[in-house]
Amino acid sequence: MASNKTRKQLRAKIRWGIVGIFVLFLITLGYDMPVYLNRGISKINNAVALGIPTVPEKGFSLGLDLQGGAHLIYEADTTAIVSDERSSAVEGVRDVIERRVNGIGVGEPNVQTSKVGEIYRVIVELPGVTDVKNAISMIGETPILEFKEQNNIPPRNLTAEEQAQIDEYNVDAQKRANEILTDVKNGTDFEQAAKEKSEDEQSKNNGGYLGYLSEHIIYSEIYDWASTASEGEISKTLVETEDGFNILKRGSEKDGDLEVSASHILICYLGAKNCSSEMNKDEAFLKAQSLYNQANSSNFETLVRENSDDPTTKENGGDLGSFPRGSTSLPAFEDAVFGAEVGSIIGPIESEFGYHVIYKKSEKTAKQYEIWRIFIANQTAKDILPSQDKWMNTSLSGGQLGRAEVTTDSRTGAIQVALQFDSEGKDLFKDITERNVGKPVAIFLDGTPISIPVVQQAIGDGRAVITGNFDLAEARLLSQRLNAGALPVPIELVSQQSVGATLGAVSLKQSLYAGVVGLILVMIFMILYYRLPGLISVLTLSLYAVLTLAIFKWVGVTLTLAGIAGLILSVGMAVDANVLIFERLKEELREGKSLRTAVEEGFLRAWSSIKDGNVSTLITCALLLFFGSSFVKGFAITLALGVLVSLFTAVTVTRIILRFIVPWFKDNKAAWLFLGTKNK
Repeated sequence: MASNKTRKQLRAKIRWGIVGIFVLFLITLGYDMPVYLNRGISKINNAVALGIPTVPEKGFSLGLDLQGGAHLIYEADTTAIVSDERSSAVEGVRDVIERRVNGIGVGEPNVQTSKVGEIYRVIVELPGVTDVKNAISMIGETPILEFKEQNNIPPRNLTAEEQAQIDEYNVDAQKRANEILTDVKNGTDFEQAAKEKSEDEQSKNNGGYLGYLSEHIIYSEIYDWASTASEGEISKTLVETEDGFNILKRGSEKDGDLEVSASHILICYLGAKNCSSEMNKDEAFLKAQSLYNQANSSNFETLVRENSDDPTTKENGGDLGSFPRGSTSLPAFEDAVFGAEVGSIIGPIESEFGYHVIYKKSEKTAKQYEIWRIFIANQTAKDILPSQDKWMNTSLSGGQLGRAEVTTDSRTGAIQVALQFDSEGKDLFKDITERNVGKPVAIFLDGTPISIPVVQQAIGDGRAVITGNFDLAEARLLSQRLNAGALPVPIELVSQQSVGATLGAVSLKQSLYAGVVGLILVMIFMILYYRLPGLISVLTLSLYAVLTLAIFKWVGVTLTLAGIAGLILSVGMAVDANVLIFERLKEELREGKSLRTAVEEGFLRAWSSIKDGNVSTLITCALLLFFGSSFVKGFAITLALGVLVSLFTAVTVTRIILRFIVPWFKDNKAAWLFLGTKNK
C-alpha cells in the first residue's frame, strides 16, 4: 500500500516536472521573440479584454561586427619612455582604456595594440556607440586629483637689477604725481586733471570721484587724512599707499553704519562647511556650550588657541576685526553680535561653518568721507616676481590612488567619494596630515579646489573623503573616472570612423543559417539513430536553444560572430551528453534489464563521463576568459553558458521526459522504439 502511494507521489512529481518544462519553454520562447508573443497577447486582450500585460521588447546585445559602432585609432607618444619599457607602457594604456569604456557601459569593447615600425597604436572598437564625441572624451580625459597644502615658502628676493628698476620707476612716478599736485595747487581743475592723468581706471572718468568711503574699503592712510581734513580741502602733499601716490580732495562727511569689533571660537562638526571634524552636531554643540560656560574676557584668547576650528583666526586669538552688518553673509551670527552688549560673551550661535562662541569687544558708528583722488601707480616686487600661489603641490596625487567608491555620510546622509590610497600613497598621506594638524589641506580636481578640510589629527590608514556637494550621478562619475586611472603615456586620436553593420548583418545571417541547418541535421540524425530517445533529445535541444538565448538576453551577453560560434559549439556539447546517456541506456537494455531500470542506470553511469567532459570545457572557458582578448572572451562566455544550460537540459530535462513516458511501454514491446535493441 505504501509502495503504491510512493509510486503515485513520484508519478505526480514527474507530471509536474513535465508541466514545468512546458511552461519554461513557452516563457523563454516568448522572451526570445517578444514581438510574436505580444501580437498574440494583443489579440487575446482585444477578444476577451483580460488585460494581459505585454513583454518588454528588449533586443539582443550585439557586438561591433554585428551592429556597427565606433572605430577609433590612437597613436601613443612613447618618446619619453626607454625603448625596453615602451611595449609594456602601451599595454598599460590598453588596460586603462578598456576599464574606461567598460565603465561607460559599452558592451564587449575590443581594445588592442599594434606596432608599425616604431609607432605604437591603440585600436578601440565600441559596438553600438552613437555618441562618438562623448566616448572620445571619456577615453582621452583623466581627472587630475591633487592634494595641496598651504604655501608658506616666501618668494625669492629681488635681484639688484630688479630692485634698481623698481626704484627708478617709483622715483619717476613720484615726480609725475608731484607735478600734477603742483598744477592743482596752481589752479588746474581737480576733476579735469583726474580725467586726463589719473591711473585709477575705475574713477578717472568720473573726475576721480570715489564716493562716501569708510575705513573698511579704502587704505587707512587715505581715511586718516580724510578724518583730519576739512570739507573741500585738497591734500597739501602726496598721500602714499602701498600701490602708489594719491592727490586727494575731501567732500562732506556723514555717519556710517554701526560697526562691531569681536572675536570668536568656532567648533565645527561633520557636514559643516570646510570642516573635517569627526564630531557630530550634538557633540559639537556640547563642546561649544562647555566653552561658553568657561569663557570670560581674560581667558578668551587662550580658549581660542586651544579649541577653535577656524585656522584663519586661531593664532590671533579669534579676532575678527571691526565689521558692519551685512559684511559676513552669516545672518544669525550678525544678529547675535549686533544685539549683544559690549563686553559680553554669547553663544553657541550656529552657522554653516559650525557653532560660534563670540566675545563682543566694542561697537561704534564710523564716519564716512566723500573722496576724490588723482592716482599715480608705483611698482612693487609683485609686479616683477610671479605671484605666489596660496597652495603648493605635495607628492600625493591620483597616481597613488588604490580605489575610489561612492559612500554616504552615516550621520548627515551626504553623498561623498571615499578614497583608499596604495602603500606609497598611505605613507605620503600620513606625512601630509602629520605636518598639517590644525591646518587646511586642499583637494583639487582638474585644477579646482573641491574640498578644503582642516586636519584634526594625523591619518595613518590611507583613507580620505571628498565632500563636494555631489549628487549620486556626479559622485559615481567621479569615482569611475578616478578608478580608471591616468594613462601611462599620452595618446593622440589619429583616426575616427563610424562602422556600419551591413557586413555584420550578412555574417550574422550566414552564421544563423549555418547554426539552424546544423541543428536540424543533428536532430534528424538523433531521431534516425536513437528513435524515441532521439525524438526526446530533439525536444531538449529545442528547450536548450530558447533557454540559452533567453539567458544571453537577460544577462546582457554581447553577441559577436565569435560568440555565435561558441553557441553553436555548445550545441554539440549538449548532443554529446545525450549520446553518452543513450549509449549507456543501450548497454543496460542489452544486459536484459527492465526499461525503467535501464533508464535509471543509464543516467547514473553516464553522469561521470558527462561531468568530466563538461568540467574540462568549463575550465578551458575560464582560462580563455582570464587570458584572452575581447573576442576570445566573448567566445568563452557563450560557450560556458551553453555548456551549463546543456547540463540542465541533457540530464535533468531528458531524464524527466524519459521517466514520464517509460510507463507507457512494456519491456518486451519497447525494443524497437528504444534504440533498436532486443532484450535477452
